[in-house]
Amino acid sequence: MIRIRHADETPHEASEINVTPFIDVMLVLLVIFMVTAPLTTVNVPVDLPSSSEKPTPRPDDPVFLTVKADHGLALGEDTVAPDGLASALAAATKGNKDQRIFLRADKTVDYGTLMGVMDKLRAAGYLKVALVNLQGQEEGSAAGLTPGGTP
Repeated sequence: MIRIRHADETPHEASEINVTPFIDVMLVLLVIFMVTAPLTTVNVPVDLPSSSEKPTPRPDDPVFLTVKADHGLALGEDTVAPDGLASALAAATKGNKDQRIFLRADKTVDYGTLMGVMDKLRAAGYLKVALVNLQGQEEGSAAGLTPGGTP
């Protein structure tokens, strides 16, 4: 018997894309990104005490750095020039760079000035900085304002 071959019976090349390996790779990447995303958050090395919590015990000899309303700096009770901050801190901490510096700022001081002072502290090698606030007082109550904002 003779068999006649028709044109539609010839084997065709597969022209479809196999997406199964693509999906496998995408699922692996998704798992990797889900695991590594929480690890990429930025942690600023600053201890910020909350005003509603009990204050931390005060050290025996704290070092207070104050940013005044006129953007001047004071270390303890003494006024310090911004250029002499590193040497004044070294004298106040007796060269101990691990001692915590308590940073206080007037309410009128802008964020950029405060960050500039923190950059100077970091450049001097003092990485333990605590921001000081008034404990037990809400915003506005220190200025004599009611919650509605009227005096």
